[in-house]
Amino acid sequence: MKKVLLIILFIVPLGLVSQENTAALQKEARQYVRDGNELYNQQKFADAEVAYKKAIEKDPNYEIANYNLGNALSQQNRSEEALKQYQLVAKTTTDNYTRAESFHNIGNTHFDDKKYQESVEAYKNSLRNNPKDDETRYNLALAQEMLEDQKNKDKDKDKDNKDQKKDDKQDKKDQDKKDQDKKDQDKKEGDKDKDDPKNQDKDKQDKKDQKPKPGQLSPQQIQQLLEAMNNEEKKTQEKMNARKEKGKKIKQEKDW
Repeated sequence: MKKVLLIILFIVPLGLVSQENTAALQKEARQYVRDGNELYNQQKFADAEVAYKKAIEKDPNYEIANYNLGNALSQQNRSEEALKQYQLVAKTTTDNYTRAESFHNIGNTHFDDKKYQESVEAYKNSLRNNPKDDETRYNLALAQEMLEDQKNKDKDKDKDNKDQKKDDKQDKKDQDKKDQDKKDQDKKEGDKDKDDPKNQDKDKQDKKDQKPKPGQLSPQQIQQLLEAMNNEEKKTQEKMNARKEKGKKIKQEKDW
């Protein structure tokens, strides 16, 4: 008799497999975070960044990995990227302490960028989630002081700009007045010179001098005068010749 091989299939619930895979991924993520923390403490911030990102690949919702990644980016002066990580954690976490820490670092990032108004708001949000944090309270007071100084400087700058514009306007007004006064003075002096009898005589003399004097003929007038004289001389010569002809003896035939 042939023996029948019985094959028994064990069916594992799908949900159990998924949970095991998730647990394995979370375990790997925690290991990457530990590695990243060691590198961070050694001030190898770029290497720590890589480790934290690997942890996030294994578990995208791993709050500690996202938060620590923000710290690693901040240490590399990549404030905009760090800010996104802190804001992500502050928005998604359900833990008040983690949210408070995230807002604290958001405040620090804005403070370093001299965005004191945003920094103040972030520190206030941090204290709402953890009122006992003295470090955040100190940073808030410092940010408020810097914000007040910034506002005062802006006011002084605006005042200086307004004063400068006012001074420029007054200078222009003064200069226009000087120019007009000079024009009025020049006109007044000109009228005075015109009314002065000496100047009037001088003007008359100048006009008189402009008229042609006797003997000062133009080339055209001289030419006309010469032609007239030549004609007159020609007429005179003709008259004299005519007189000579009349007084000349008539040649007669010789008497032999």
